[in-house]
Amino acid sequence: MVNEEFEPTDACEAVLDVFKKGRETDGPWGRATPRYLIDETGLEKQNVEYQLRRLRDAGWIQNVARGLYEFVEDPREERQLDLY
Repeated sequence: MVNEEFEPTDACEAVLDVFKKGRETDGPWGRATPRYLIDETGLEKQNVEYQLRRLRDAGWIQNVARGLYEFVEDPREERQLDLY
């Protein structure tokens, strides 16, 4: 279940941006490892792990295998679509 009330911090947004990167093209997107997120965001390991826990607890990402996370949903996008 996705927590629509969750308000991501700037660090959460940076992590989310990596998950979403590539979806505007035909490239693969939506999955990432902590190491990849560290490299892409420049955030410290502990911070990336913390943001992953927060996003997972909010239901926006899920852990699909040990060390592999997958984007589920960003409920803010649905609200934006409803405005048009």
